[in-house]
Amino acid sequence: MSGAREKKRAKKMRNQPASVTLPAEPGPFPGGGSRGTPYPGPRQNDIANYGDVHSEQQYQQQKFSNQSSGPTYRKEQYFQKGQNRGERGRGRGGWQGGCQNVSEEMPKYITVSTFAQARAAEINAMLKAVAQKSSNSLVFQTLPRHMRRRAMSHNIKRLPRRLQEMARKEAEKAVHQKKEQSKTKCRKARRRHINLVAEFNRRQRKNIWLETHIWHAKRFHMVKKWGYCLGDSPTEKSYRACYRAMTKHCLLQDLSYYCCLEVTGKENELLKQLARICSNDTGLTFEEASCLSGRFEGSLNLYQADRYPEDMLGPVTFIWKPRDGSENRQLWIWVHPALKQDILRELKAIFQCSEPEEIYIPEPVTTSMQEEKQIDVALSLGKKRKKEDKEGEKAVPVKKIIGDGTRDPFQSYSWISQATGIVISDRTMEILRYRLIGPLSHSVLTETLKAASLQTEMADSETELNNWWVENCKDSEKVSLHQRQTAVFELLEGLSSPSEMPPGTILGLTVGDPRVNLPKKKTKAMPDFEKYQDYDKVRQLYLEGVPVECAHSFIWDQDICKNVTENKISEQDLNHMRAQLLVPGSHLDLGPCESKIPILLVQQPGKMAGEDRPGWGSGWDIYLPKGWGMAFWIPFIYRGVRVGGLQEALKHSEYQRTPHTPNDFPDCQAGMQFAKELETSLLEKFKRRPPAKRANYVKLGTLSPFVCPWEQLTKNWEERMKASGEFIPSSSPHPEHCATEGHSLCDPKAEVVKEGSSETGEVEETMEIASSEGVLKTEDVTGTQDFGERGETMTRSDFIVLRSEKLRMQLSAWCYPTAGKDRRIRLISRLGQKEMTEDVFLPILMSYPRALVWVNLSLLRKGNPELHAMICIPTEDDLLHLSKDKLFCGPQEPKHRDIFKEKVQKLKEEKKKKKKDNMKALESDSPSVPDKETTEVHEDLILGLWSDALPDVTSHCSRTLLGYVTRGDFSLAVGYGEAQGFVSLTGLVCMLHNQPADKKGLVLLRTPASFQYRFARLSIEV
Repeated sequence: MSGAREKKRAKKMRNQPASVTLPAEPGPFPGGGSRGTPYPGPRQNDIANYGDVHSEQQYQQQKFSNQSSGPTYRKEQYFQKGQNRGERGRGRGGWQGGCQNVSEEMPKYITVSTFAQARAAEINAMLKAVAQKSSNSLVFQTLPRHMRRRAMSHNIKRLPRRLQEMARKEAEKAVHQKKEQSKTKCRKARRRHINLVAEFNRRQRKNIWLETHIWHAKRFHMVKKWGYCLGDSPTEKSYRACYRAMTKHCLLQDLSYYCCLEVTGKENELLKQLARICSNDTGLTFEEASCLSGRFEGSLNLYQADRYPEDMLGPVTFIWKPRDGSENRQLWIWVHPALKQDILRELKAIFQCSEPEEIYIPEPVTTSMQEEKQIDVALSLGKKRKKEDKEGEKAVPVKKIIGDGTRDPFQSYSWISQATGIVISDRTMEILRYRLIGPLSHSVLTETLKAASLQTEMADSETELNNWWVENCKDSEKVSLHQRQTAVFELLEGLSSPSEMPPGTILGLTVGDPRVNLPKKKTKAMPDFEKYQDYDKVRQLYLEGVPVECAHSFIWDQDICKNVTENKISEQDLNHMRAQLLVPGSHLDLGPCESKIPILLVQQPGKMAGEDRPGWGSGWDIYLPKGWGMAFWIPFIYRGVRVGGLQEALKHSEYQRTPHTPNDFPDCQAGMQFAKELETSLLEKFKRRPPAKRANYVKLGTLSPFVCPWEQLTKNWEERMKASGEFIPSSSPHPEHCATEGHSLCDPKAEVVKEGSSETGEVEETMEIASSEGVLKTEDVTGTQDFGERGETMTRSDFIVLRSEKLRMQLSAWCYPTAGKDRRIRLISRLGQKEMTEDVFLPILMSYPRALVWVNLSLLRKGNPELHAMICIPTEDDLLHLSKDKLFCGPQEPKHRDIFKEKVQKLKEEKKKKKKDNMKALESDSPSVPDKETTEVHEDLILGLWSDALPDVTSHCSRTLLGYVTRGDFSLAVGYGEAQGFVSLTGLVCMLHNQPADKKGLVLLRTPASFQYRFARLSIEV
């Protein structure tokens, strides 16, 4: 038999029972036996052997011997030529002879139990072999190729009749195995408008969709953050293009996810309570006269009531509604969604607004049951697609969710104070907000938007379209105000940049439908140089700003906003009107049917701090009623703007050198939560890489590569100041003890052991950390937790961030060199700041022992700062080397010893040993109980990470640690690496006090995965 036939026969016999093939009997035919036993099946010896105890083992051995070395059997060996089928088995040596042989040699007795048990095993094996298919082929695939038809796969009647029943069973089995398909199977049904809207409403129940979500989802990487689904970054390569748009043209962002909290009440009561959650020390307050009039937008930092400078809530912007003669004032507070709950809770507490004024009941949206019924009716066979309810009337169409569709219907969104009558309303997603960034953003505005035309008669008496506008146009004062606002808006095109306007300028306006003014194809908005001829008016505009009365807008009225949203002309109707134009592509004049939309324009000043690039990143914010998002978005796109996401917003604040919310606010709850989530994601990414392909941060001397231990940093600097005694006054309780410590405030405590390098002959330094277990520990480590537990108990920070403008200006003046090439003596005298003496800075350190300062860092040479890079203090040798060699990049950190390597290896060996023990226990059917205590102790051990409580972070490396970088990258704005971060106030003052006059503000930067330090210039911009 050939090899192929042997394989084929083995495949057929693989499911046969093990005891069918028996030892050969003596006979004339090959393999033994007589003519009466053509098949070597069980016979008399068989039956005798079944009574034996060891019969089963014998059968297995016999089967193996017959299959491996036994002869092959053919039909001719059993039947002679010419013998037909009817004669087979009925001849001399046929069936009768076989039976006679069996009867003659039948044993006298057998063991029934053993015999029945063996037969039962054979019967079960036979039934299993019969029921189990030998291949995965379907019924129609078993037919010869000339009988197969393509229709057999789905039409059972195409099969032969003898196979149709089997094919029907196979089809029923396949249907049960398949998952239940959606009721809208075909794409045509899914893309119907009613089903599409119902699906979109279902998908945005957990995360709110902005009105521009579908536009973004086709072009952006989407992320789910803060309860929203937001565009993170474009899918196309546009990093440099977005920067060029911010610098030379215009970048568009959708900021509708920002939350608007509206506070209404008497002005005195509002200001009295709002003064408790802010401070004059940080800058503007709610009482600022220019902001209180409603002419300018203000920004400030909120704290818990009467808790400044502790318990930070977060940054906000606010707008007062211009006075209209009534007692009550209206205030909008715009907050980041990560800060909303904390700030709303504090506002309700200070105004004592505990009772809800009304319950928010959204517009009826078709429920899931109704949607299913409508879909069933639509897809029912033999019926039209027209959906009808039980009464036969048309079904209620599914409405698109507009605004905050995830809000609970029974959750209050407005609270009132019974004592003062102050009302707090949550207008999140009721007002849309777009941001235009760039020098030509005002050109985009003036080309896209056109002031609304006056209207004194209703277009249709049956509808309420523009009824509010008709009533206001009948008032001559409001008409005059609208004309003045239009004149100011048209003058904006004569400005070269929005930064020429006063910071935070507010302009109210009523515009027509921007969809009417769409160009035929995309164009790039450019400034109109004819407007520069009105130089006197333009100059008066950016000197005096927008008048107070021009800041009024109808967007403050909720009834008007609701009217505008509900009476919007649909895209379908608008396209139908365009199709009826005599000249295709000509201007569509809607006349009195054109919608009138109240908007609010707010100028964004851009970069204001520092001396370089003033006004960079300036632009305009535009506030719209809900429902009009895409109606304004597409016209902006057609004016050549580039759209940015969350990453572009991060770069915008980075190039402005301003803190970004919530990343750069470590002292508020949202900042702590962000740091915790970032640490978790970075740690998971680190664990996914194999140990040989990831950095060993213990050897690099990086204690915390994934999170910045601010509490530990400020605490260690406070302990260093107390231990050194350098700044402790003579009234200190233990001056002698402090003086005999022998440690300088800016010198590390770690020992440095120098070893000769075998290759270069240079001196190689290895950091040795001295302690009982090889770990440098402080006496009190309550401020730190294990690596896996850090951040879980951060409910309240033990440090603060210095935001006092007066102190920041003083520190900013001290950071500049007062001698040498880069001296800035004139800056100190110009700002009226004091010289750096102990009498000046000692009270600051006593008042703020655990404080952080926001700083900017600019690299002197090459280098690219990264997230969580360490800011360190250079030694005297480093500064001396830099003064001798201007090309000196910086020193290198000596290699540290990994004190956890042995523990990790021991843990691996224990795991291998436990695995082997478990395998042995499974074989012996005695499972072992794992030791929970040892697994919990070594659970946090990760090769390359510091797994114990953090030691003194300031003196762990060869250079004293000053702070950490929160954002850093190569800056396209300046052409070299820049970074922003926080440093300890105590460490900063210590460094500036000890540095020479011509080296003030020089620090060292080291990324977490590198030994190389690089020089950078530290500055504080105010």
